[in-house]
Amino acid sequence: STRREQRSSTAGQRLGAPESFGVSTLEPGLRPPAQPPGRQVSMRVQMLDDTQEVFQISQRSPGKVLFDLVCAHLNLVEGDYFGLEYQDQRKMTVWLDLLKPTLKQIRRPKNTILRFVVKFFPPDHTQLLEELTRYLFALQIKRDLACGRLICNDTSAALMVSHIIQSEIGDFDETQSWQHLLHNKYLPDQDAIRDEIIDCHREHVGQTPAESDYQLLEIARRLEMYGVRLHPAKDREGTKLSLAVANSGVLVFQGNTKINSFNWSKIRKLSFKRKRFLIKLRADPTNAHHDTLEFAMASRDCCKVFWKICVEYHAFFRLFEEPKPKPKPILFTRGSSFRFSGRTQKQIIDYVKDSEPKKVPFERCSVPPSPGSEKSSLGGPHVAVNGNGSVNGQRMGRTAVLGAEQSAEIQPLSPLTSPLLTEAGYVRNDEEDEARRKKFPTDKAYFIAKELLTTERTYLNDLQVITESFHSAVGKDEAFPDSVKSLISANYDPVYKFHQGFLKETEQRLAQWSGRSNAHIKGDYQRIGDVLLKNIQGLRQLTIHLQKHSECLVELERACRSSRKVETLCRDFEQQRVCYLPLNIFLLRPLHRLLHYKLILERLCKHYPPTHDDFRDCRAALADISEMVLQLQGIMMKMENFQKLIELKKDLTGVEDLISPGRSFHFLALPSCCHIVGVILFHLQEFIRLGCLSKLSGKGLQQRMFFLFSDCLVYTSRGMTPSNQFKVHGQLPLYGMTIRESEEEWGVPHSFTLFGQRQSVVVAASCTSEMERWVEDIRMAIDLAEQSSSLNNDLLSTSLSDNSKSSTVGEQESEDELGGSRSSLERQGHRGNTTVHVCWHRNTSVSMVDFSIAVENQLSGNLLRKFKNSNGWQKLWVVFTNFSLFFYKSHQDDYPLASLPLLGYSVTVPSESENIHKDYVFKLHFKSHVYYFRSESEYTFERWVYSNRANPSKESIKYFKK
Repeated sequence: STRREQRSSTAGQRLGAPESFGVSTLEPGLRPPAQPPGRQVSMRVQMLDDTQEVFQISQRSPGKVLFDLVCAHLNLVEGDYFGLEYQDQRKMTVWLDLLKPTLKQIRRPKNTILRFVVKFFPPDHTQLLEELTRYLFALQIKRDLACGRLICNDTSAALMVSHIIQSEIGDFDETQSWQHLLHNKYLPDQDAIRDEIIDCHREHVGQTPAESDYQLLEIARRLEMYGVRLHPAKDREGTKLSLAVANSGVLVFQGNTKINSFNWSKIRKLSFKRKRFLIKLRADPTNAHHDTLEFAMASRDCCKVFWKICVEYHAFFRLFEEPKPKPKPILFTRGSSFRFSGRTQKQIIDYVKDSEPKKVPFERCSVPPSPGSEKSSLGGPHVAVNGNGSVNGQRMGRTAVLGAEQSAEIQPLSPLTSPLLTEAGYVRNDEEDEARRKKFPTDKAYFIAKELLTTERTYLNDLQVITESFHSAVGKDEAFPDSVKSLISANYDPVYKFHQGFLKETEQRLAQWSGRSNAHIKGDYQRIGDVLLKNIQGLRQLTIHLQKHSECLVELERACRSSRKVETLCRDFEQQRVCYLPLNIFLLRPLHRLLHYKLILERLCKHYPPTHDDFRDCRAALADISEMVLQLQGIMMKMENFQKLIELKKDLTGVEDLISPGRSFHFLALPSCCHIVGVILFHLQEFIRLGCLSKLSGKGLQQRMFFLFSDCLVYTSRGMTPSNQFKVHGQLPLYGMTIRESEEEWGVPHSFTLFGQRQSVVVAASCTSEMERWVEDIRMAIDLAEQSSSLNNDLLSTSLSDNSKSSTVGEQESEDELGGSRSSLERQGHRGNTTVHVCWHRNTSVSMVDFSIAVENQLSGNLLRKFKNSNGWQKLWVVFTNFSLFFYKSHQDDYPLASLPLLGYSVTVPSESENIHKDYVFKLHFKSHVYYFRSESEYTFERWVYSNRANPSKESIKYFKK
C-alpha cells in the first residue's frame, strides 16, 4: 500500500518542499518566465526516481523555460548543478541547450523523453547547501552504481549500497534487509557481495536519511570514476582511450584507469577540427612535450558534443558569473557561438552563501524502484505543469503542491518526511515546549531575537553617523555641494526614522519576553516573527531609497574628486572618533542590514517546528526579505567592490587611476544622471585579494604588499609619508601571465614564480595555506583577464608605474625605509588601523570573498572580557565588524573606547590548564596576545565564535571544522 500511495503522489510531493516559490535557477527567486505566444507542446521528463512528468511549453520557448519549469516544480534552488539530456536523431546523448528553442533541438517531442540528471559534479559535496540537492545527487549515484558507470572495489560498493538501503528502509532488520536486497538490484553483480552489504547495514542504526545521503556522497566523491562520463577517442598512435571532463580540467582514461589530467590552469585553448579534438597547453620551458595534444574521435559531432561539455564545465567551475554573449559579426561568422548559460558555481554558493541549509521537509520515496530493479517502472504518474506555473491547472504560488482536497495548513506530516526539522532531529510536542519554558528564558528563539535587538542598536548608531554626525560636520560648509547633501538626506533620513520605530518595537517585545511574570503566558510575548513581518513589509516601502544609496556613494566620491576642499572635509570627519570605520562603509550599511534580517529569519525558521505559533510569520517575513535581497544583491556586490577600490585608493600612492582612466572610465566626464551607477559598475575592474608576500631580489627576500585586481597584480612597499601610504613599485598585467610553484628551484619555502610578458617575479608566502590562496586567486584572475574581450594590453602596461623600471626601483629601496615601516600600530594614528596596514603588520592577506563573509557576520552585544593575566571580568558592549572588535562601555556610547583588529588571530576554546572555569568562554590569541570573552548563552557563544569565521585564519577555520 505504501508503494501504491507513493506512485499516486507527484514528483513535487516526493522531491519538493511543502511550499513552492516557483524558483527559476537561472533567475533565482523568480517564478517561471512568461512564455512566448503560440501552440502548447507537451514535453515528457524522466526524474531521478524514474517517474515521468509532463510539462506544457510554447512551441517557441527556449530550453531554459522547460528547465526552469522542472526546477520550479521540484522547488529546487540549486538546480544549476543539473541538466536535461536526451537522445537526438543521431542516437547521441546530448544536453538540452537552454538558449536555443526546444523544438529546434527536439524534432519529435512525442517520441522523446528528456532525463533530468546531474550535469556538474562538484569536488566536495559540502558545497551542496540544501538537503534536497544532496538527496537528488544520492539518487544519481544510485543510478550510476546500478548501470555500472560508477566503478569501484567491492568494499566501497557494499558500503555505498548499505547507505542507500538505510535511507530507504531505515535501521537494520535481518529479514527485511535480506528481502529488500533480493527484490532490488543496486549493483550489476550484487549477489556476490550481499553478505558484505548486510554487515555494513548493521552499522548504520540510528542514521537518518539525510545522514545516509551525506555518507554516500562522501564515499562516492573520493572514487576515481565519480561523475566521469567517458567519450571514446584515440591518440596520435591509434591507442584507444577515453576523454572526460571534471571540475579540475580534462581527464584521459585508458579503460577505467585515469592515465593523465590537464588542469584548467595549464590549458590555453580547447578546439576541434573535423573529428580531431585539440588541447593547446600553455608554454612551459620545463616540458619537452608538444604544446598541442591531438585526439581522434568517432566523428565531428562527437568532437563538438565533448567540446561543448568542456566549455560548460570550465565556465561553471572557473568563472565568477555567466559569460556575456559575443557580439554577432556583421558579415562573416567564424567558429561556434555556443556559450555556457546559467549561474556559475560561485554564483550559486554566493546566493546561499553561509546561510543555514533550509531544513524544509520533503518526502522521499520509501522504496523507489532502482534503475536496475526488476520492478523498475518507466510509467509513473504524469503531471502537466504549465508555463504559467500551474500544476494540472492549479496555480503554483506560495501554497504547497498538494491534491485538490488538501491545503498547506491542514496537511499532516508524512512518516516519510525528512527528520531534519530541528537540531534534535524530531518534531517537538507541547509537553516539551512547556518543559523548556519552565527554565525561561533559555529558549534559543529568545537569544536569536535578542541578536536582532543588539545588532539593530548598532545599525541605528551607524545610520546616525550619516544622518546626524556627518551632516553636522559638512552641512554648514559652503564648499560641500548642496546636491550631495540633499541626496544623502533625502535617502537616509527616512530609513533612519523608520528604524527608530523598528528598534522601539523590538525593545518592547524583548522586555515583555524576558519578564518572568509573563512566563506563564503561552506564546503571547514569546515570539518575534510578527514584529519582523510588520516591519519588513514597511521596509519594502523604502526600496526606492535603498536603491538610491549606491548613487549617494558615487556622488560623494565624485564630489571628493572634483574638490580638494570636499575631500579634506571628508578626511577630517573620518578622523573623528564617532566615525570608527571608513566613511563610505556607513553608506552601504542599509543594504548590508537586509542580509542580516534574512540570516536571522533563517535561523528562526530552522529552530521553530512548523507547528509553532511564530513559524508562519517568520516564514512569511523570510520570503519578503529574500525577495528584497534578490532585488538589490546585484547592485550591492558591485558597490562593495566600488567602495573597496575607493578605500584602497586612500592607502596607495603612485597610482592615480584605480577608478579612473587607464582601467575603467573618466569619472568626471560622466553625465550626472540616474544611470551613472550602471555605467560605472560596467567598467570597473574587480578587487580580488590584498596581502603580504616576500619578493625575491638581489638583496634577498623583502616584504611587499600585493594587490590583486582582475586585470593586474600591483606590488608596493610601505612608505614614510605622514599617512603611511603604500608606494607602488610596479605591476604585472595578468593577460598572458603564467604561474609556477618554485620551492625546489629557488630553495625558498612557499615560493612561486609569476611569468609576465615583460618580466618575471619570484615571491614567497608566509605559509602553505597563504600560498595556496594566492596561487588559486591569481590563476582565477588570469583566466578572467584572458576572457575579457575589452582588455587593452598596451594600456595596462602603462597604467601604473613603468614596468621596465620596476625591478631597479625595487633593488634600490633603502633599508631605512623598510625598517621604519615596522613601527607598531599604536604609533600610526587613525590610518594605521586600516585593513591594508593590519595585513602588513600581521603578514597575512584577505580577499573580497573574506570581506563579503565579514559583512554577513557583523555582530554586537554585551560580552565579559578578561585579559590573560588578570582575575576579573569586565562587562563591555562589543561590536564585531570589518575584521575588528570595537569596545564600548554601553550601547549608548557615541564612539568606541578601543579596538582590536583580528586579522591573523585564532579563535579557540580555553584548555583545562588555563583554569577558566566558566561556561560559554572563547579565546582569541595571536602570538603572545591572549583575550578571553564570555557570552551569556550557548547560542550567543556559537554566534560570536562563528562570526570570527570571517577572519581568514588557518587555525580558526580548522577549529570550525571540528
